[in-house]
Amino acid sequence: MNPNARLTRFVLRPGSRLRGAVAVPGDKSISHRAVMLAAIAEGKSRIRNWLAAGDTEATLGAMRALGAAIERHDATSLSIKGGNLRQPQAPLNLMNAGTGIRLLAGLLAGQSFPSVLDGSAQLRRRPMKRITEPLRLMGADISASDGFCPIRIAPAPLKGIRYAMPIASGQVKSAILLAGLYADAPTTVLQPGPARDHTERMLRSMGVSVTAAADENLDASERITIEPKKKLQPLDITVPGDFSSAAFLLVAGLLVPDSDLTIRGVNLNPTRTGLLEVLEAMGGDISVSNLAEQAGEPIGDIRARKSALRGVEISGATVVRMIDEFPILMVAATQAEGETIVRDARELRVKETDRIAVMAAELRKLGAVIEEREDGFRIVGPQQLTGGQAQGHDDHRIAMSLTIAGLIAAEGAIINDAACASDSFPGFAKTLADCGALLRPD
Repeated sequence: MNPNARLTRFVLRPGSRLRGAVAVPGDKSISHRAVMLAAIAEGKSRIRNWLAAGDTEATLGAMRALGAAIERHDATSLSIKGGNLRQPQAPLNLMNAGTGIRLLAGLLAGQSFPSVLDGSAQLRRRPMKRITEPLRLMGADISASDGFCPIRIAPAPLKGIRYAMPIASGQVKSAILLAGLYADAPTTVLQPGPARDHTERMLRSMGVSVTAAADENLDASERITIEPKKKLQPLDITVPGDFSSAAFLLVAGLLVPDSDLTIRGVNLNPTRTGLLEVLEAMGGDISVSNLAEQAGEPIGDIRARKSALRGVEISGATVVRMIDEFPILMVAATQAEGETIVRDARELRVKETDRIAVMAAELRKLGAVIEEREDGFRIVGPQQLTGGQAQGHDDHRIAMSLTIAGLIAAEGAIINDAACASDSFPGFAKTLADCGALLRPD
């Protein structure tokens, strides 16, 4: 099996058990940021264990078009000679990469040339006002078509602002902070709850002053301030394993009978590990070992063994810390004793797909009973999934979550449109098969 092949569907048979120790690809969020910031740093940056996947390749291509000198030693090892960006010759195509387009909009708002950011039909359905509005407050000359891409940016002087985010979002915060590098004064973001802090960590490692403190006026839970700085130190990092990719294997280890899986070198950044805490609260037999630090991020090995889970209620700040993991949580919830109720997760409706509606519909095809709610869902378990055919909807997290559901379905399953798994987890099918899954890519 070619781990980089674009596959049409996964055919799953029941009766497997999952055993062994595996690694997952590099963190997608960090891989996006590393390429962007290396391109504007002074000198040569070195990046290892970079995620070579659909979304990050789109960002890499955009940075090449912006003049970054990128040397690829192998699929996951890069050297990037940074410097001033230049005007691209055509609109930048970010394909399906929501993180790529939103962060790059912030970075390009401070450049001395015009640019256009666009993407796939899927990306054109994702809302962009959440970044264009605060960037306009900074003075950016930026517009989006009815709040959606393409995004058009023209040169304009930027000013430092104090901006209160209406909802916690790592992408919105990062877009503002990256624009803040080019502002005339410090920029402060008021964050109402926890959101990914990879941008702050990486910028600090590159010599940028980024401070975070509790907000003294209690307008937000945290106040993040960046000082303008146009010259960054180069990076020399090894990207940790992606927790969001590890999540599928983690849940599989808990659900598939007689399983015992260890996922090595996973990023354990506390802004990302909400699912880990939820699964532990559900009674999951999970242990974390070999704690260390890599690229300024905490990492460790996660071991998951077959467990009897119980339902939980999830809302508030925890939702933000596991926003990408709700599709796979829905699979876990079908096997948990009692009610699992999720609230405050309306953001799931504007991801690559409406992940509440799509996961509910596709899991029903496999025999699940799910009550869909406007801002979440209710699932009562345990349920025996029967199996059948389901669709990935060109959404990598949907396709991989349904694949895990297929492993515990009584009659197996066929997951169509599974090629999108490679958007964030190249080699997903091979990794599962190497652990013992009865999975055939077709």
